[in-house]
Amino acid sequence: MITSIIEQVVSFLQLGGPVVACIAGLSVVALALVLLKTTEFLVCGVGAQKRAAVATRCWQQGRFGDAKDALTNPKSAAEKAVVTAFRLLETRTPKLAIEERVSVDASANIHQFSKGVRALEAIAQVAPLIGLFGTVLGMIEAFQALQSAGSNVDPSALAGGIWVALMTTAAGLGVAMPVSLVVTWLESRLESERVAIETLTSSLLLQLKPQVDERDQPMTEPQL
Repeated sequence: MITSIIEQVVSFLQLGGPVVACIAGLSVVALALVLLKTTEFLVCGVGAQKRAAVATRCWQQGRFGDAKDALTNPKSAAEKAVVTAFRLLETRTPKLAIEERVSVDASANIHQFSKGVRALEAIAQVAPLIGLFGTVLGMIEAFQALQSAGSNVDPSALAGGIWVALMTTAAGLGVAMPVSLVVTWLESRLESERVAIETLTSSLLLQLKPQVDERDQPMTEPQL
């Protein structure tokens, strides 16, 4: 059975030529990235804020030990942001400094999780274009053969050349469509992570008053 599948794949690649071989290479890269990013997102809980939300509620209720125990091993960007906020709150760091630190760390963590997503997006955009390019080349060859045949045109041969040319477009779309769906899911998880970071850290800092620089205080005239 495996031998039969391999033979069919080889026959398909030979029929489609270098364009289909290129699309097949992109599909292998896309599959590897999809498995890698999907596993990473599921293991790290990207987009799932349950643990971070529970820890935040515990902290707001004054159960600081329970809050830290809930995030002993932070994995997602939201969990790491909440842990950073806990640490800075314990040291009585000013509100503005906490916001800046959390923002910097969150951007770095989101960027780390975004690696590979842009590559998948590029594959989803390029694969159908490569397929269309192969179709154009195939149609050119088919019409060149039609011109060379003159009055002795074989309709079946012409139709065969056209369907082989269209096969590259189908192959490109077959790669692009599922990859686009995966990219949409990954980006939605990242967006949920960004929103969670903002809402959870803001709720933690809600009761803190920003420190005001003495130079910003209004000048008062000395009383005589």
